[in-house]
Amino acid sequence: MKEKIIELIKTISPALELDREDLNLAEDMDSMDIIALIAELEDAFNIIITMEEKTEENFENPDTLAEMIERLQ
Repeated sequence: MKEKIIELIKTISPALELDREDLNLAEDMDSMDIIALIAELEDAFNIIITMEEKTEENFENPDTLAEMIERLQ
């Protein structure tokens, strides 16, 4: 799952360095990229990301995204 998430992020924001210790997708991606990421995640994992799940904590990095997706599946 994490590999697929990384692949989607790289498709949307290819210049983003995903191996940084201080990575925070919510801060490092612009709002349009976050919207695109949400749509791609919903399609790829057949989930609906509710408003309650659209938090900075869930969008910190691929690990936090994977945890959110597992909850929603």
